[in-house]
Amino acid sequence: MARRSAPLLRRLLSPTPSPSPSPPHPLAAAAVSRRTVTYMPRPGDGAPRAVTLIPGDGIGPLVTGAVRQVMEAMHAPVYFESYEVRGDMPTVPPEVIDSIRRNKVCLKGGLATPVGGGVSSLNVQLRKELDLYASLVNCFNLPGLPTRHDNVDIVVIRENTEGEYSGLEHEVVPGVVESLKVITKFCSERIAKYAFEYAYLNNRKKVTAVHKANIMKLADGLFLESCREVATKYPGIQYNEIIVDNCCMQLVAKPEQFDVMVTPNLYGNLVANTAAGIAGGTGVMPGGNVGQDHAVFEQGASAGNVGNVKVVEQKKANPVALLLSSAMMLRHLQFPSFADRLETAVKRVIAEGKYRTKDLGGSSTTQEVTDAVIAHLD
Repeated sequence: MARRSAPLLRRLLSPTPSPSPSPPHPLAAAAVSRRTVTYMPRPGDGAPRAVTLIPGDGIGPLVTGAVRQVMEAMHAPVYFESYEVRGDMPTVPPEVIDSIRRNKVCLKGGLATPVGGGVSSLNVQLRKELDLYASLVNCFNLPGLPTRHDNVDIVVIRENTEGEYSGLEHEVVPGVVESLKVITKFCSERIAKYAFEYAYLNNRKKVTAVHKANIMKLADGLFLESCREVATKYPGIQYNEIIVDNCCMQLVAKPEQFDVMVTPNLYGNLVANTAAGIAGGTGVMPGGNVGQDHAVFEQGASAGNVGNVKVVEQKKANPVALLLSSAMMLRHLQFPSFADRLETAVKRVIAEGKYRTKDLGGSSTTQEVTDAVIAHLD
């Protein structure tokens, strides 16, 4: 038995000459590049969705018009119910609120907020009426767009319904005004949970709470206490805290140290606009406001969001921020492939650098940038 097995064993142990490699099948290369894991829609997921559209003031009609053109060009499964709303209206018309409640999703241009007494901000009214408690602004470097800092990818998550924006002001006596800042445990825990859940679902590594608890010990102290309690439930995510004034200094010095930032209302507005300026300007930063049942997508950072008269007259408003916000909207609606196509086309246009509006160092019109994005759609 052993003698008969020896030749067989020697053949098994001896090196076998490798066959000459055969040319790859033409379908093999395609199979490598093809996605192996794909999105499986539920029945009805592909049905076109109604979206409430508020063109807004100033540059709003220009940039929302750009979004409509791009959506039509790539046959995105959405259609718009458009309503005229101006920032100087006393309130948001009831039919607009009803439309957003019915459609669950809204795309909005900037609404001008009058400075001083009289009319309250319609942007704030919308957030409170629909309980859009979380504002999210993603500030990141776009390839091909030079900025002062590299490796910036910051998500600012801001509590959207209370704080200094509570609107509780009154004149105690002539010349003395009292303005109340309201911080509650419920809203603080809710925004902290949203920030940590966002970090967890998007593979983010760190959440930073921004505060001024060294001075506002009770109000911001309650916010910090809530963030700390929520942080204990996410041991895989690093948590730290920073005072808001130091935060602003660190943002302009070393912005790459920040990942996800969670803030009370006013601080979030300031931090988001600072981060946007570092990463390329408010004209390219997407954002949205979300609640339990509804979402409103708009330009992420608010500084100059209605533009100036000259930009409107020359039709040179930058549509990039709202185009990227509409990509966020498409993902929210569970149309990820359309969102990817739109985002990729916008990034290609920015990287090429041929079509850029004045705020990005170019001289293109809104329509020229829009046409370039459409030309780059896959």
